Amino acid sequence: MAKKENKLEEILEQPEAIIENLQSGKFEEWFEKNKNIISIIGGGIVLVIGLIFFGKYYLQTQNTDAQNEMFQAVYYFESDSLNKALNGDGVNKGLVEISDDYGMSQAGKLAGFYAGVCYLKLGKFDEAIDFLDRFSANDVLVQARAYSLIGDAYMEKNDYSNAISYYEKASKHQPTKQFTPDYLMKLALAYELNKDYSNAVNTYNIIINEYPTSQKLNDAKKYKSLNEALAQQ
Repeated sequence: MAKKENKLEEILEQPEAIIENLQSGKFEEWFEKNKNIISIIGGGIVLVIGLIFFGKYYLQTQNTDAQNEMFQAVYYFESDSLNKALNGDGVNKGLVEISDDYGMSQAGKLAGFYAGVCYLKLGKFDEAIDFLDRFSANDVLVQARAYSLIGDAYMEKNDYSNAISYYEKASKHQPTKQFTPDYLMKLALAYELNKDYSNAVNTYNIIINEYPTSQKLNDAKKYKSLNEALAQQ
């Protein structure tokens, strides 16, 4: 058995051996000697390809199903019927159940994001953190927004250290001129409330120096001066 495994490893790691036999005209002889091992390799490749295609099909189906399930829940979310959005209406599923059932799909993950926002609005900060911290997305803006919302939840809990951590993640996650200054303002405030006035000043300086066209510029200058005074006390 060990000898067969060694031969299989040799073929996989030394493809030049196959080429050499092809070029020398000894391929038929070489194939006859190794046909059992080649069958194992071929069968493994077919299995892997099959699993990849099945996985893609399964995720596409899950995503479509989750999108269909989410329609009514998102309507409730947008209407501020947050409990119905979270838990359903007895006929349609809520965001929590959709997230649990389709969590591997992008739509299922988005349901979890919406659920986290609902909990945040309802003042259930631990639940909000739980759902938003599980969220991950390829969409740059939504992912950064999720980090910022987790920071908001920690701010409501007066946990400024964790708020700082997540506002930093939001501000550093592929920065944009439109949203990053907002995250930096929140970060600076968290530093200030944590009595870290020096880092608050440094954060305001980032807005002033790197986002001079931001609507937050004047506020950044004003609060920078305030924190400079606090740092000297």
